Amino acid sequence: MAIKKSWLDKLNEKKESKIKRIDIDFADIPAGSTMFIATPKLIDSYIKEIEIGKHLDIKTLRKDLALAHNADYTCPVTTGIFLRIVAEANYEKLLQGEDIEQITPFWRVIEPNSPLAKKLTFGQDFLLQKIEKESANCKN
Repeated sequence: MAIKKSWLDKLNEKKESKIKRIDIDFADIPAGSTMFIATPKLIDSYIKEIEIGKHLDIKTLRKDLALAHNADYTCPVTTGIFLRIVAEANYEKLLQGEDIEQITPFWRVIEPNSPLAKKLTFGQDFLLQKIEKESANCKN
């Protein structure tokens, strides 16, 4: 029986991003468009660049990644999957004793009431606490 990969294993897997031309309408992407498929590491790197106290939605993340990689859109399905991998892997780092300042601030992208937040193993309260704490610190 295969050993189940940890979230950190999934984050650190060697994956290549790619661009595909979409033949039929897919989610919010019209047929004929180019769709960027990111990697968990690319999404992790993107989130690390978001300033303290800033919050971006997933649509902005997708738009920025598409522009940066010369595509019309970024895949919404893989983006959601990879964003969960980023969140869970960085929460694992926290549980392993990594300082909160050293992990990727995934709470700056994941909305606490989103379907994705409800799937997280650590729950929505963590997201709410981090967002509130950063908001309070930015007001000082």
